[in-house]
Amino acid sequence: MLEPRKVASDDSSLAAFAVDQAPVLDYHLPVAVVWAESVEDVQTVVRLCASHGVPIVARGAGTGVSGGAHASEGCVVLSLERMDRILALNPEDETAVVEPGVINSRLNDAAAEHGLMYAPDPASYRVSTIGGNVATNAGGLRCAKYGVTRDSVLALDVVLADGSLLHTGHQTFKGVAGYDLTGLFVGSEGTLGIVVGVTVRLRYLPPEVHTIASFHPDFKSAAAGVLAVGKARVQPAIMELLDGATLRQLDGIHGSDLSARGGSLLLIQTDGFGAAVEADIIRNVLAAGGALVSTAFSEEAERLVALRRHSRGAEVDDEYRVGEDVAVPRSRLVDYVAALESMAAEFKVMLKVVAHAGDGNLHPTFWVERADASVGEDDMMRLNEALDKSISVALAMGGTITGEHGIGQYKLRWLGLEQPEPLRKLQHSIKELFDPLGILNPGKAI
Repeated sequence: MLEPRKVASDDSSLAAFAVDQAPVLDYHLPVAVVWAESVEDVQTVVRLCASHGVPIVARGAGTGVSGGAHASEGCVVLSLERMDRILALNPEDETAVVEPGVINSRLNDAAAEHGLMYAPDPASYRVSTIGGNVATNAGGLRCAKYGVTRDSVLALDVVLADGSLLHTGHQTFKGVAGYDLTGLFVGSEGTLGIVVGVTVRLRYLPPEVHTIASFHPDFKSAAAGVLAVGKARVQPAIMELLDGATLRQLDGIHGSDLSARGGSLLLIQTDGFGAAVEADIIRNVLAAGGALVSTAFSEEAERLVALRRHSRGAEVDDEYRVGEDVAVPRSRLVDYVAALESMAAEFKVMLKVVAHAGDGNLHPTFWVERADASVGEDDMMRLNEALDKSISVALAMGGTITGEHGIGQYKLRWLGLEQPEPLRKLQHSIKELFDPLGILNPGKAI
């Protein structure tokens, strides 16, 4: 049984764990919150819930922005934040084994003592958990070079819907025996099983990092700079784009003058022993395209990367402000942003855009102003029409409705536009195989 300190049903606890940071479409309070402190705790909760047909929503730090951790009706929210131990770190094998509640940055700090790093670095890396990163297959700024969470996960320990414990994957970097169940669980948003242990691959901590800030007249010329760097066959670790609206917002918050220097900002980091050579090539390429490029060893450029990581500021998405997460082929970045700007004008909504330009993943934010705290039905209709069109246009360009945030609850309405019914039917069959009672995070992801 679970000790009383691990269970809460008071109003404040239920409200605190009812939602993550996504807009809320269907608000429910859980019936209880349980804090697991061991694998056995998780198994106990799952078995109890299975025997009574009670839904379970597993949760890490609650930093998701697609509603993957929103409470379902009549559910128990199972918090894994107390399972926060680094169980093993092997410098020779360049691997680590962690519990799901380990904070991303804490794993990085531990790895750094051995000249290693955990590469995936979502903007929430200082507060988000590895388990949550696995659930959504989280990305981050370093995706351009090191890939997303799935590219760093070697093995998983997963509690299945009947309470049994399954180990998938391997301790080696290579391994192709059987179906890739590890890859299946990564990004499944807690709908197939509850991750209670993660074996990750670590990378070498770069001996050098060079950061470049490149100001461009507009987003179009900055996106052209991204393609020019690609044609130079240089592989940055980070390649981020911020549009003029984002620069103006940062100026207002920090008292900076970014928007006075250009209509768009391209931030690039190179790393490794060749970082200086690669940075010089990139500076020359961007300057040749007419950009205002920072000099070597620019402290400001380093600060700007930190600002980019927190470019959402204190904003939390709600029904009036929605941050999207689409991806398009890099060659279509210019076209897609032009289309976004046209949508904002057509539907009379506000827009700002940041992008992981290295892999074509954009985060446009649409919103309607609430100066008098009142928004009419017409305002909401225009906002939703802009969101719908942003999705359909991305798909028409060969893109996807989510690059790294997941489907959760909020994006289910668009999933059918990307995945045809035969594919969705197969995914529902997989869900039914792993979770025949349908108790694991129902109404999410698929």
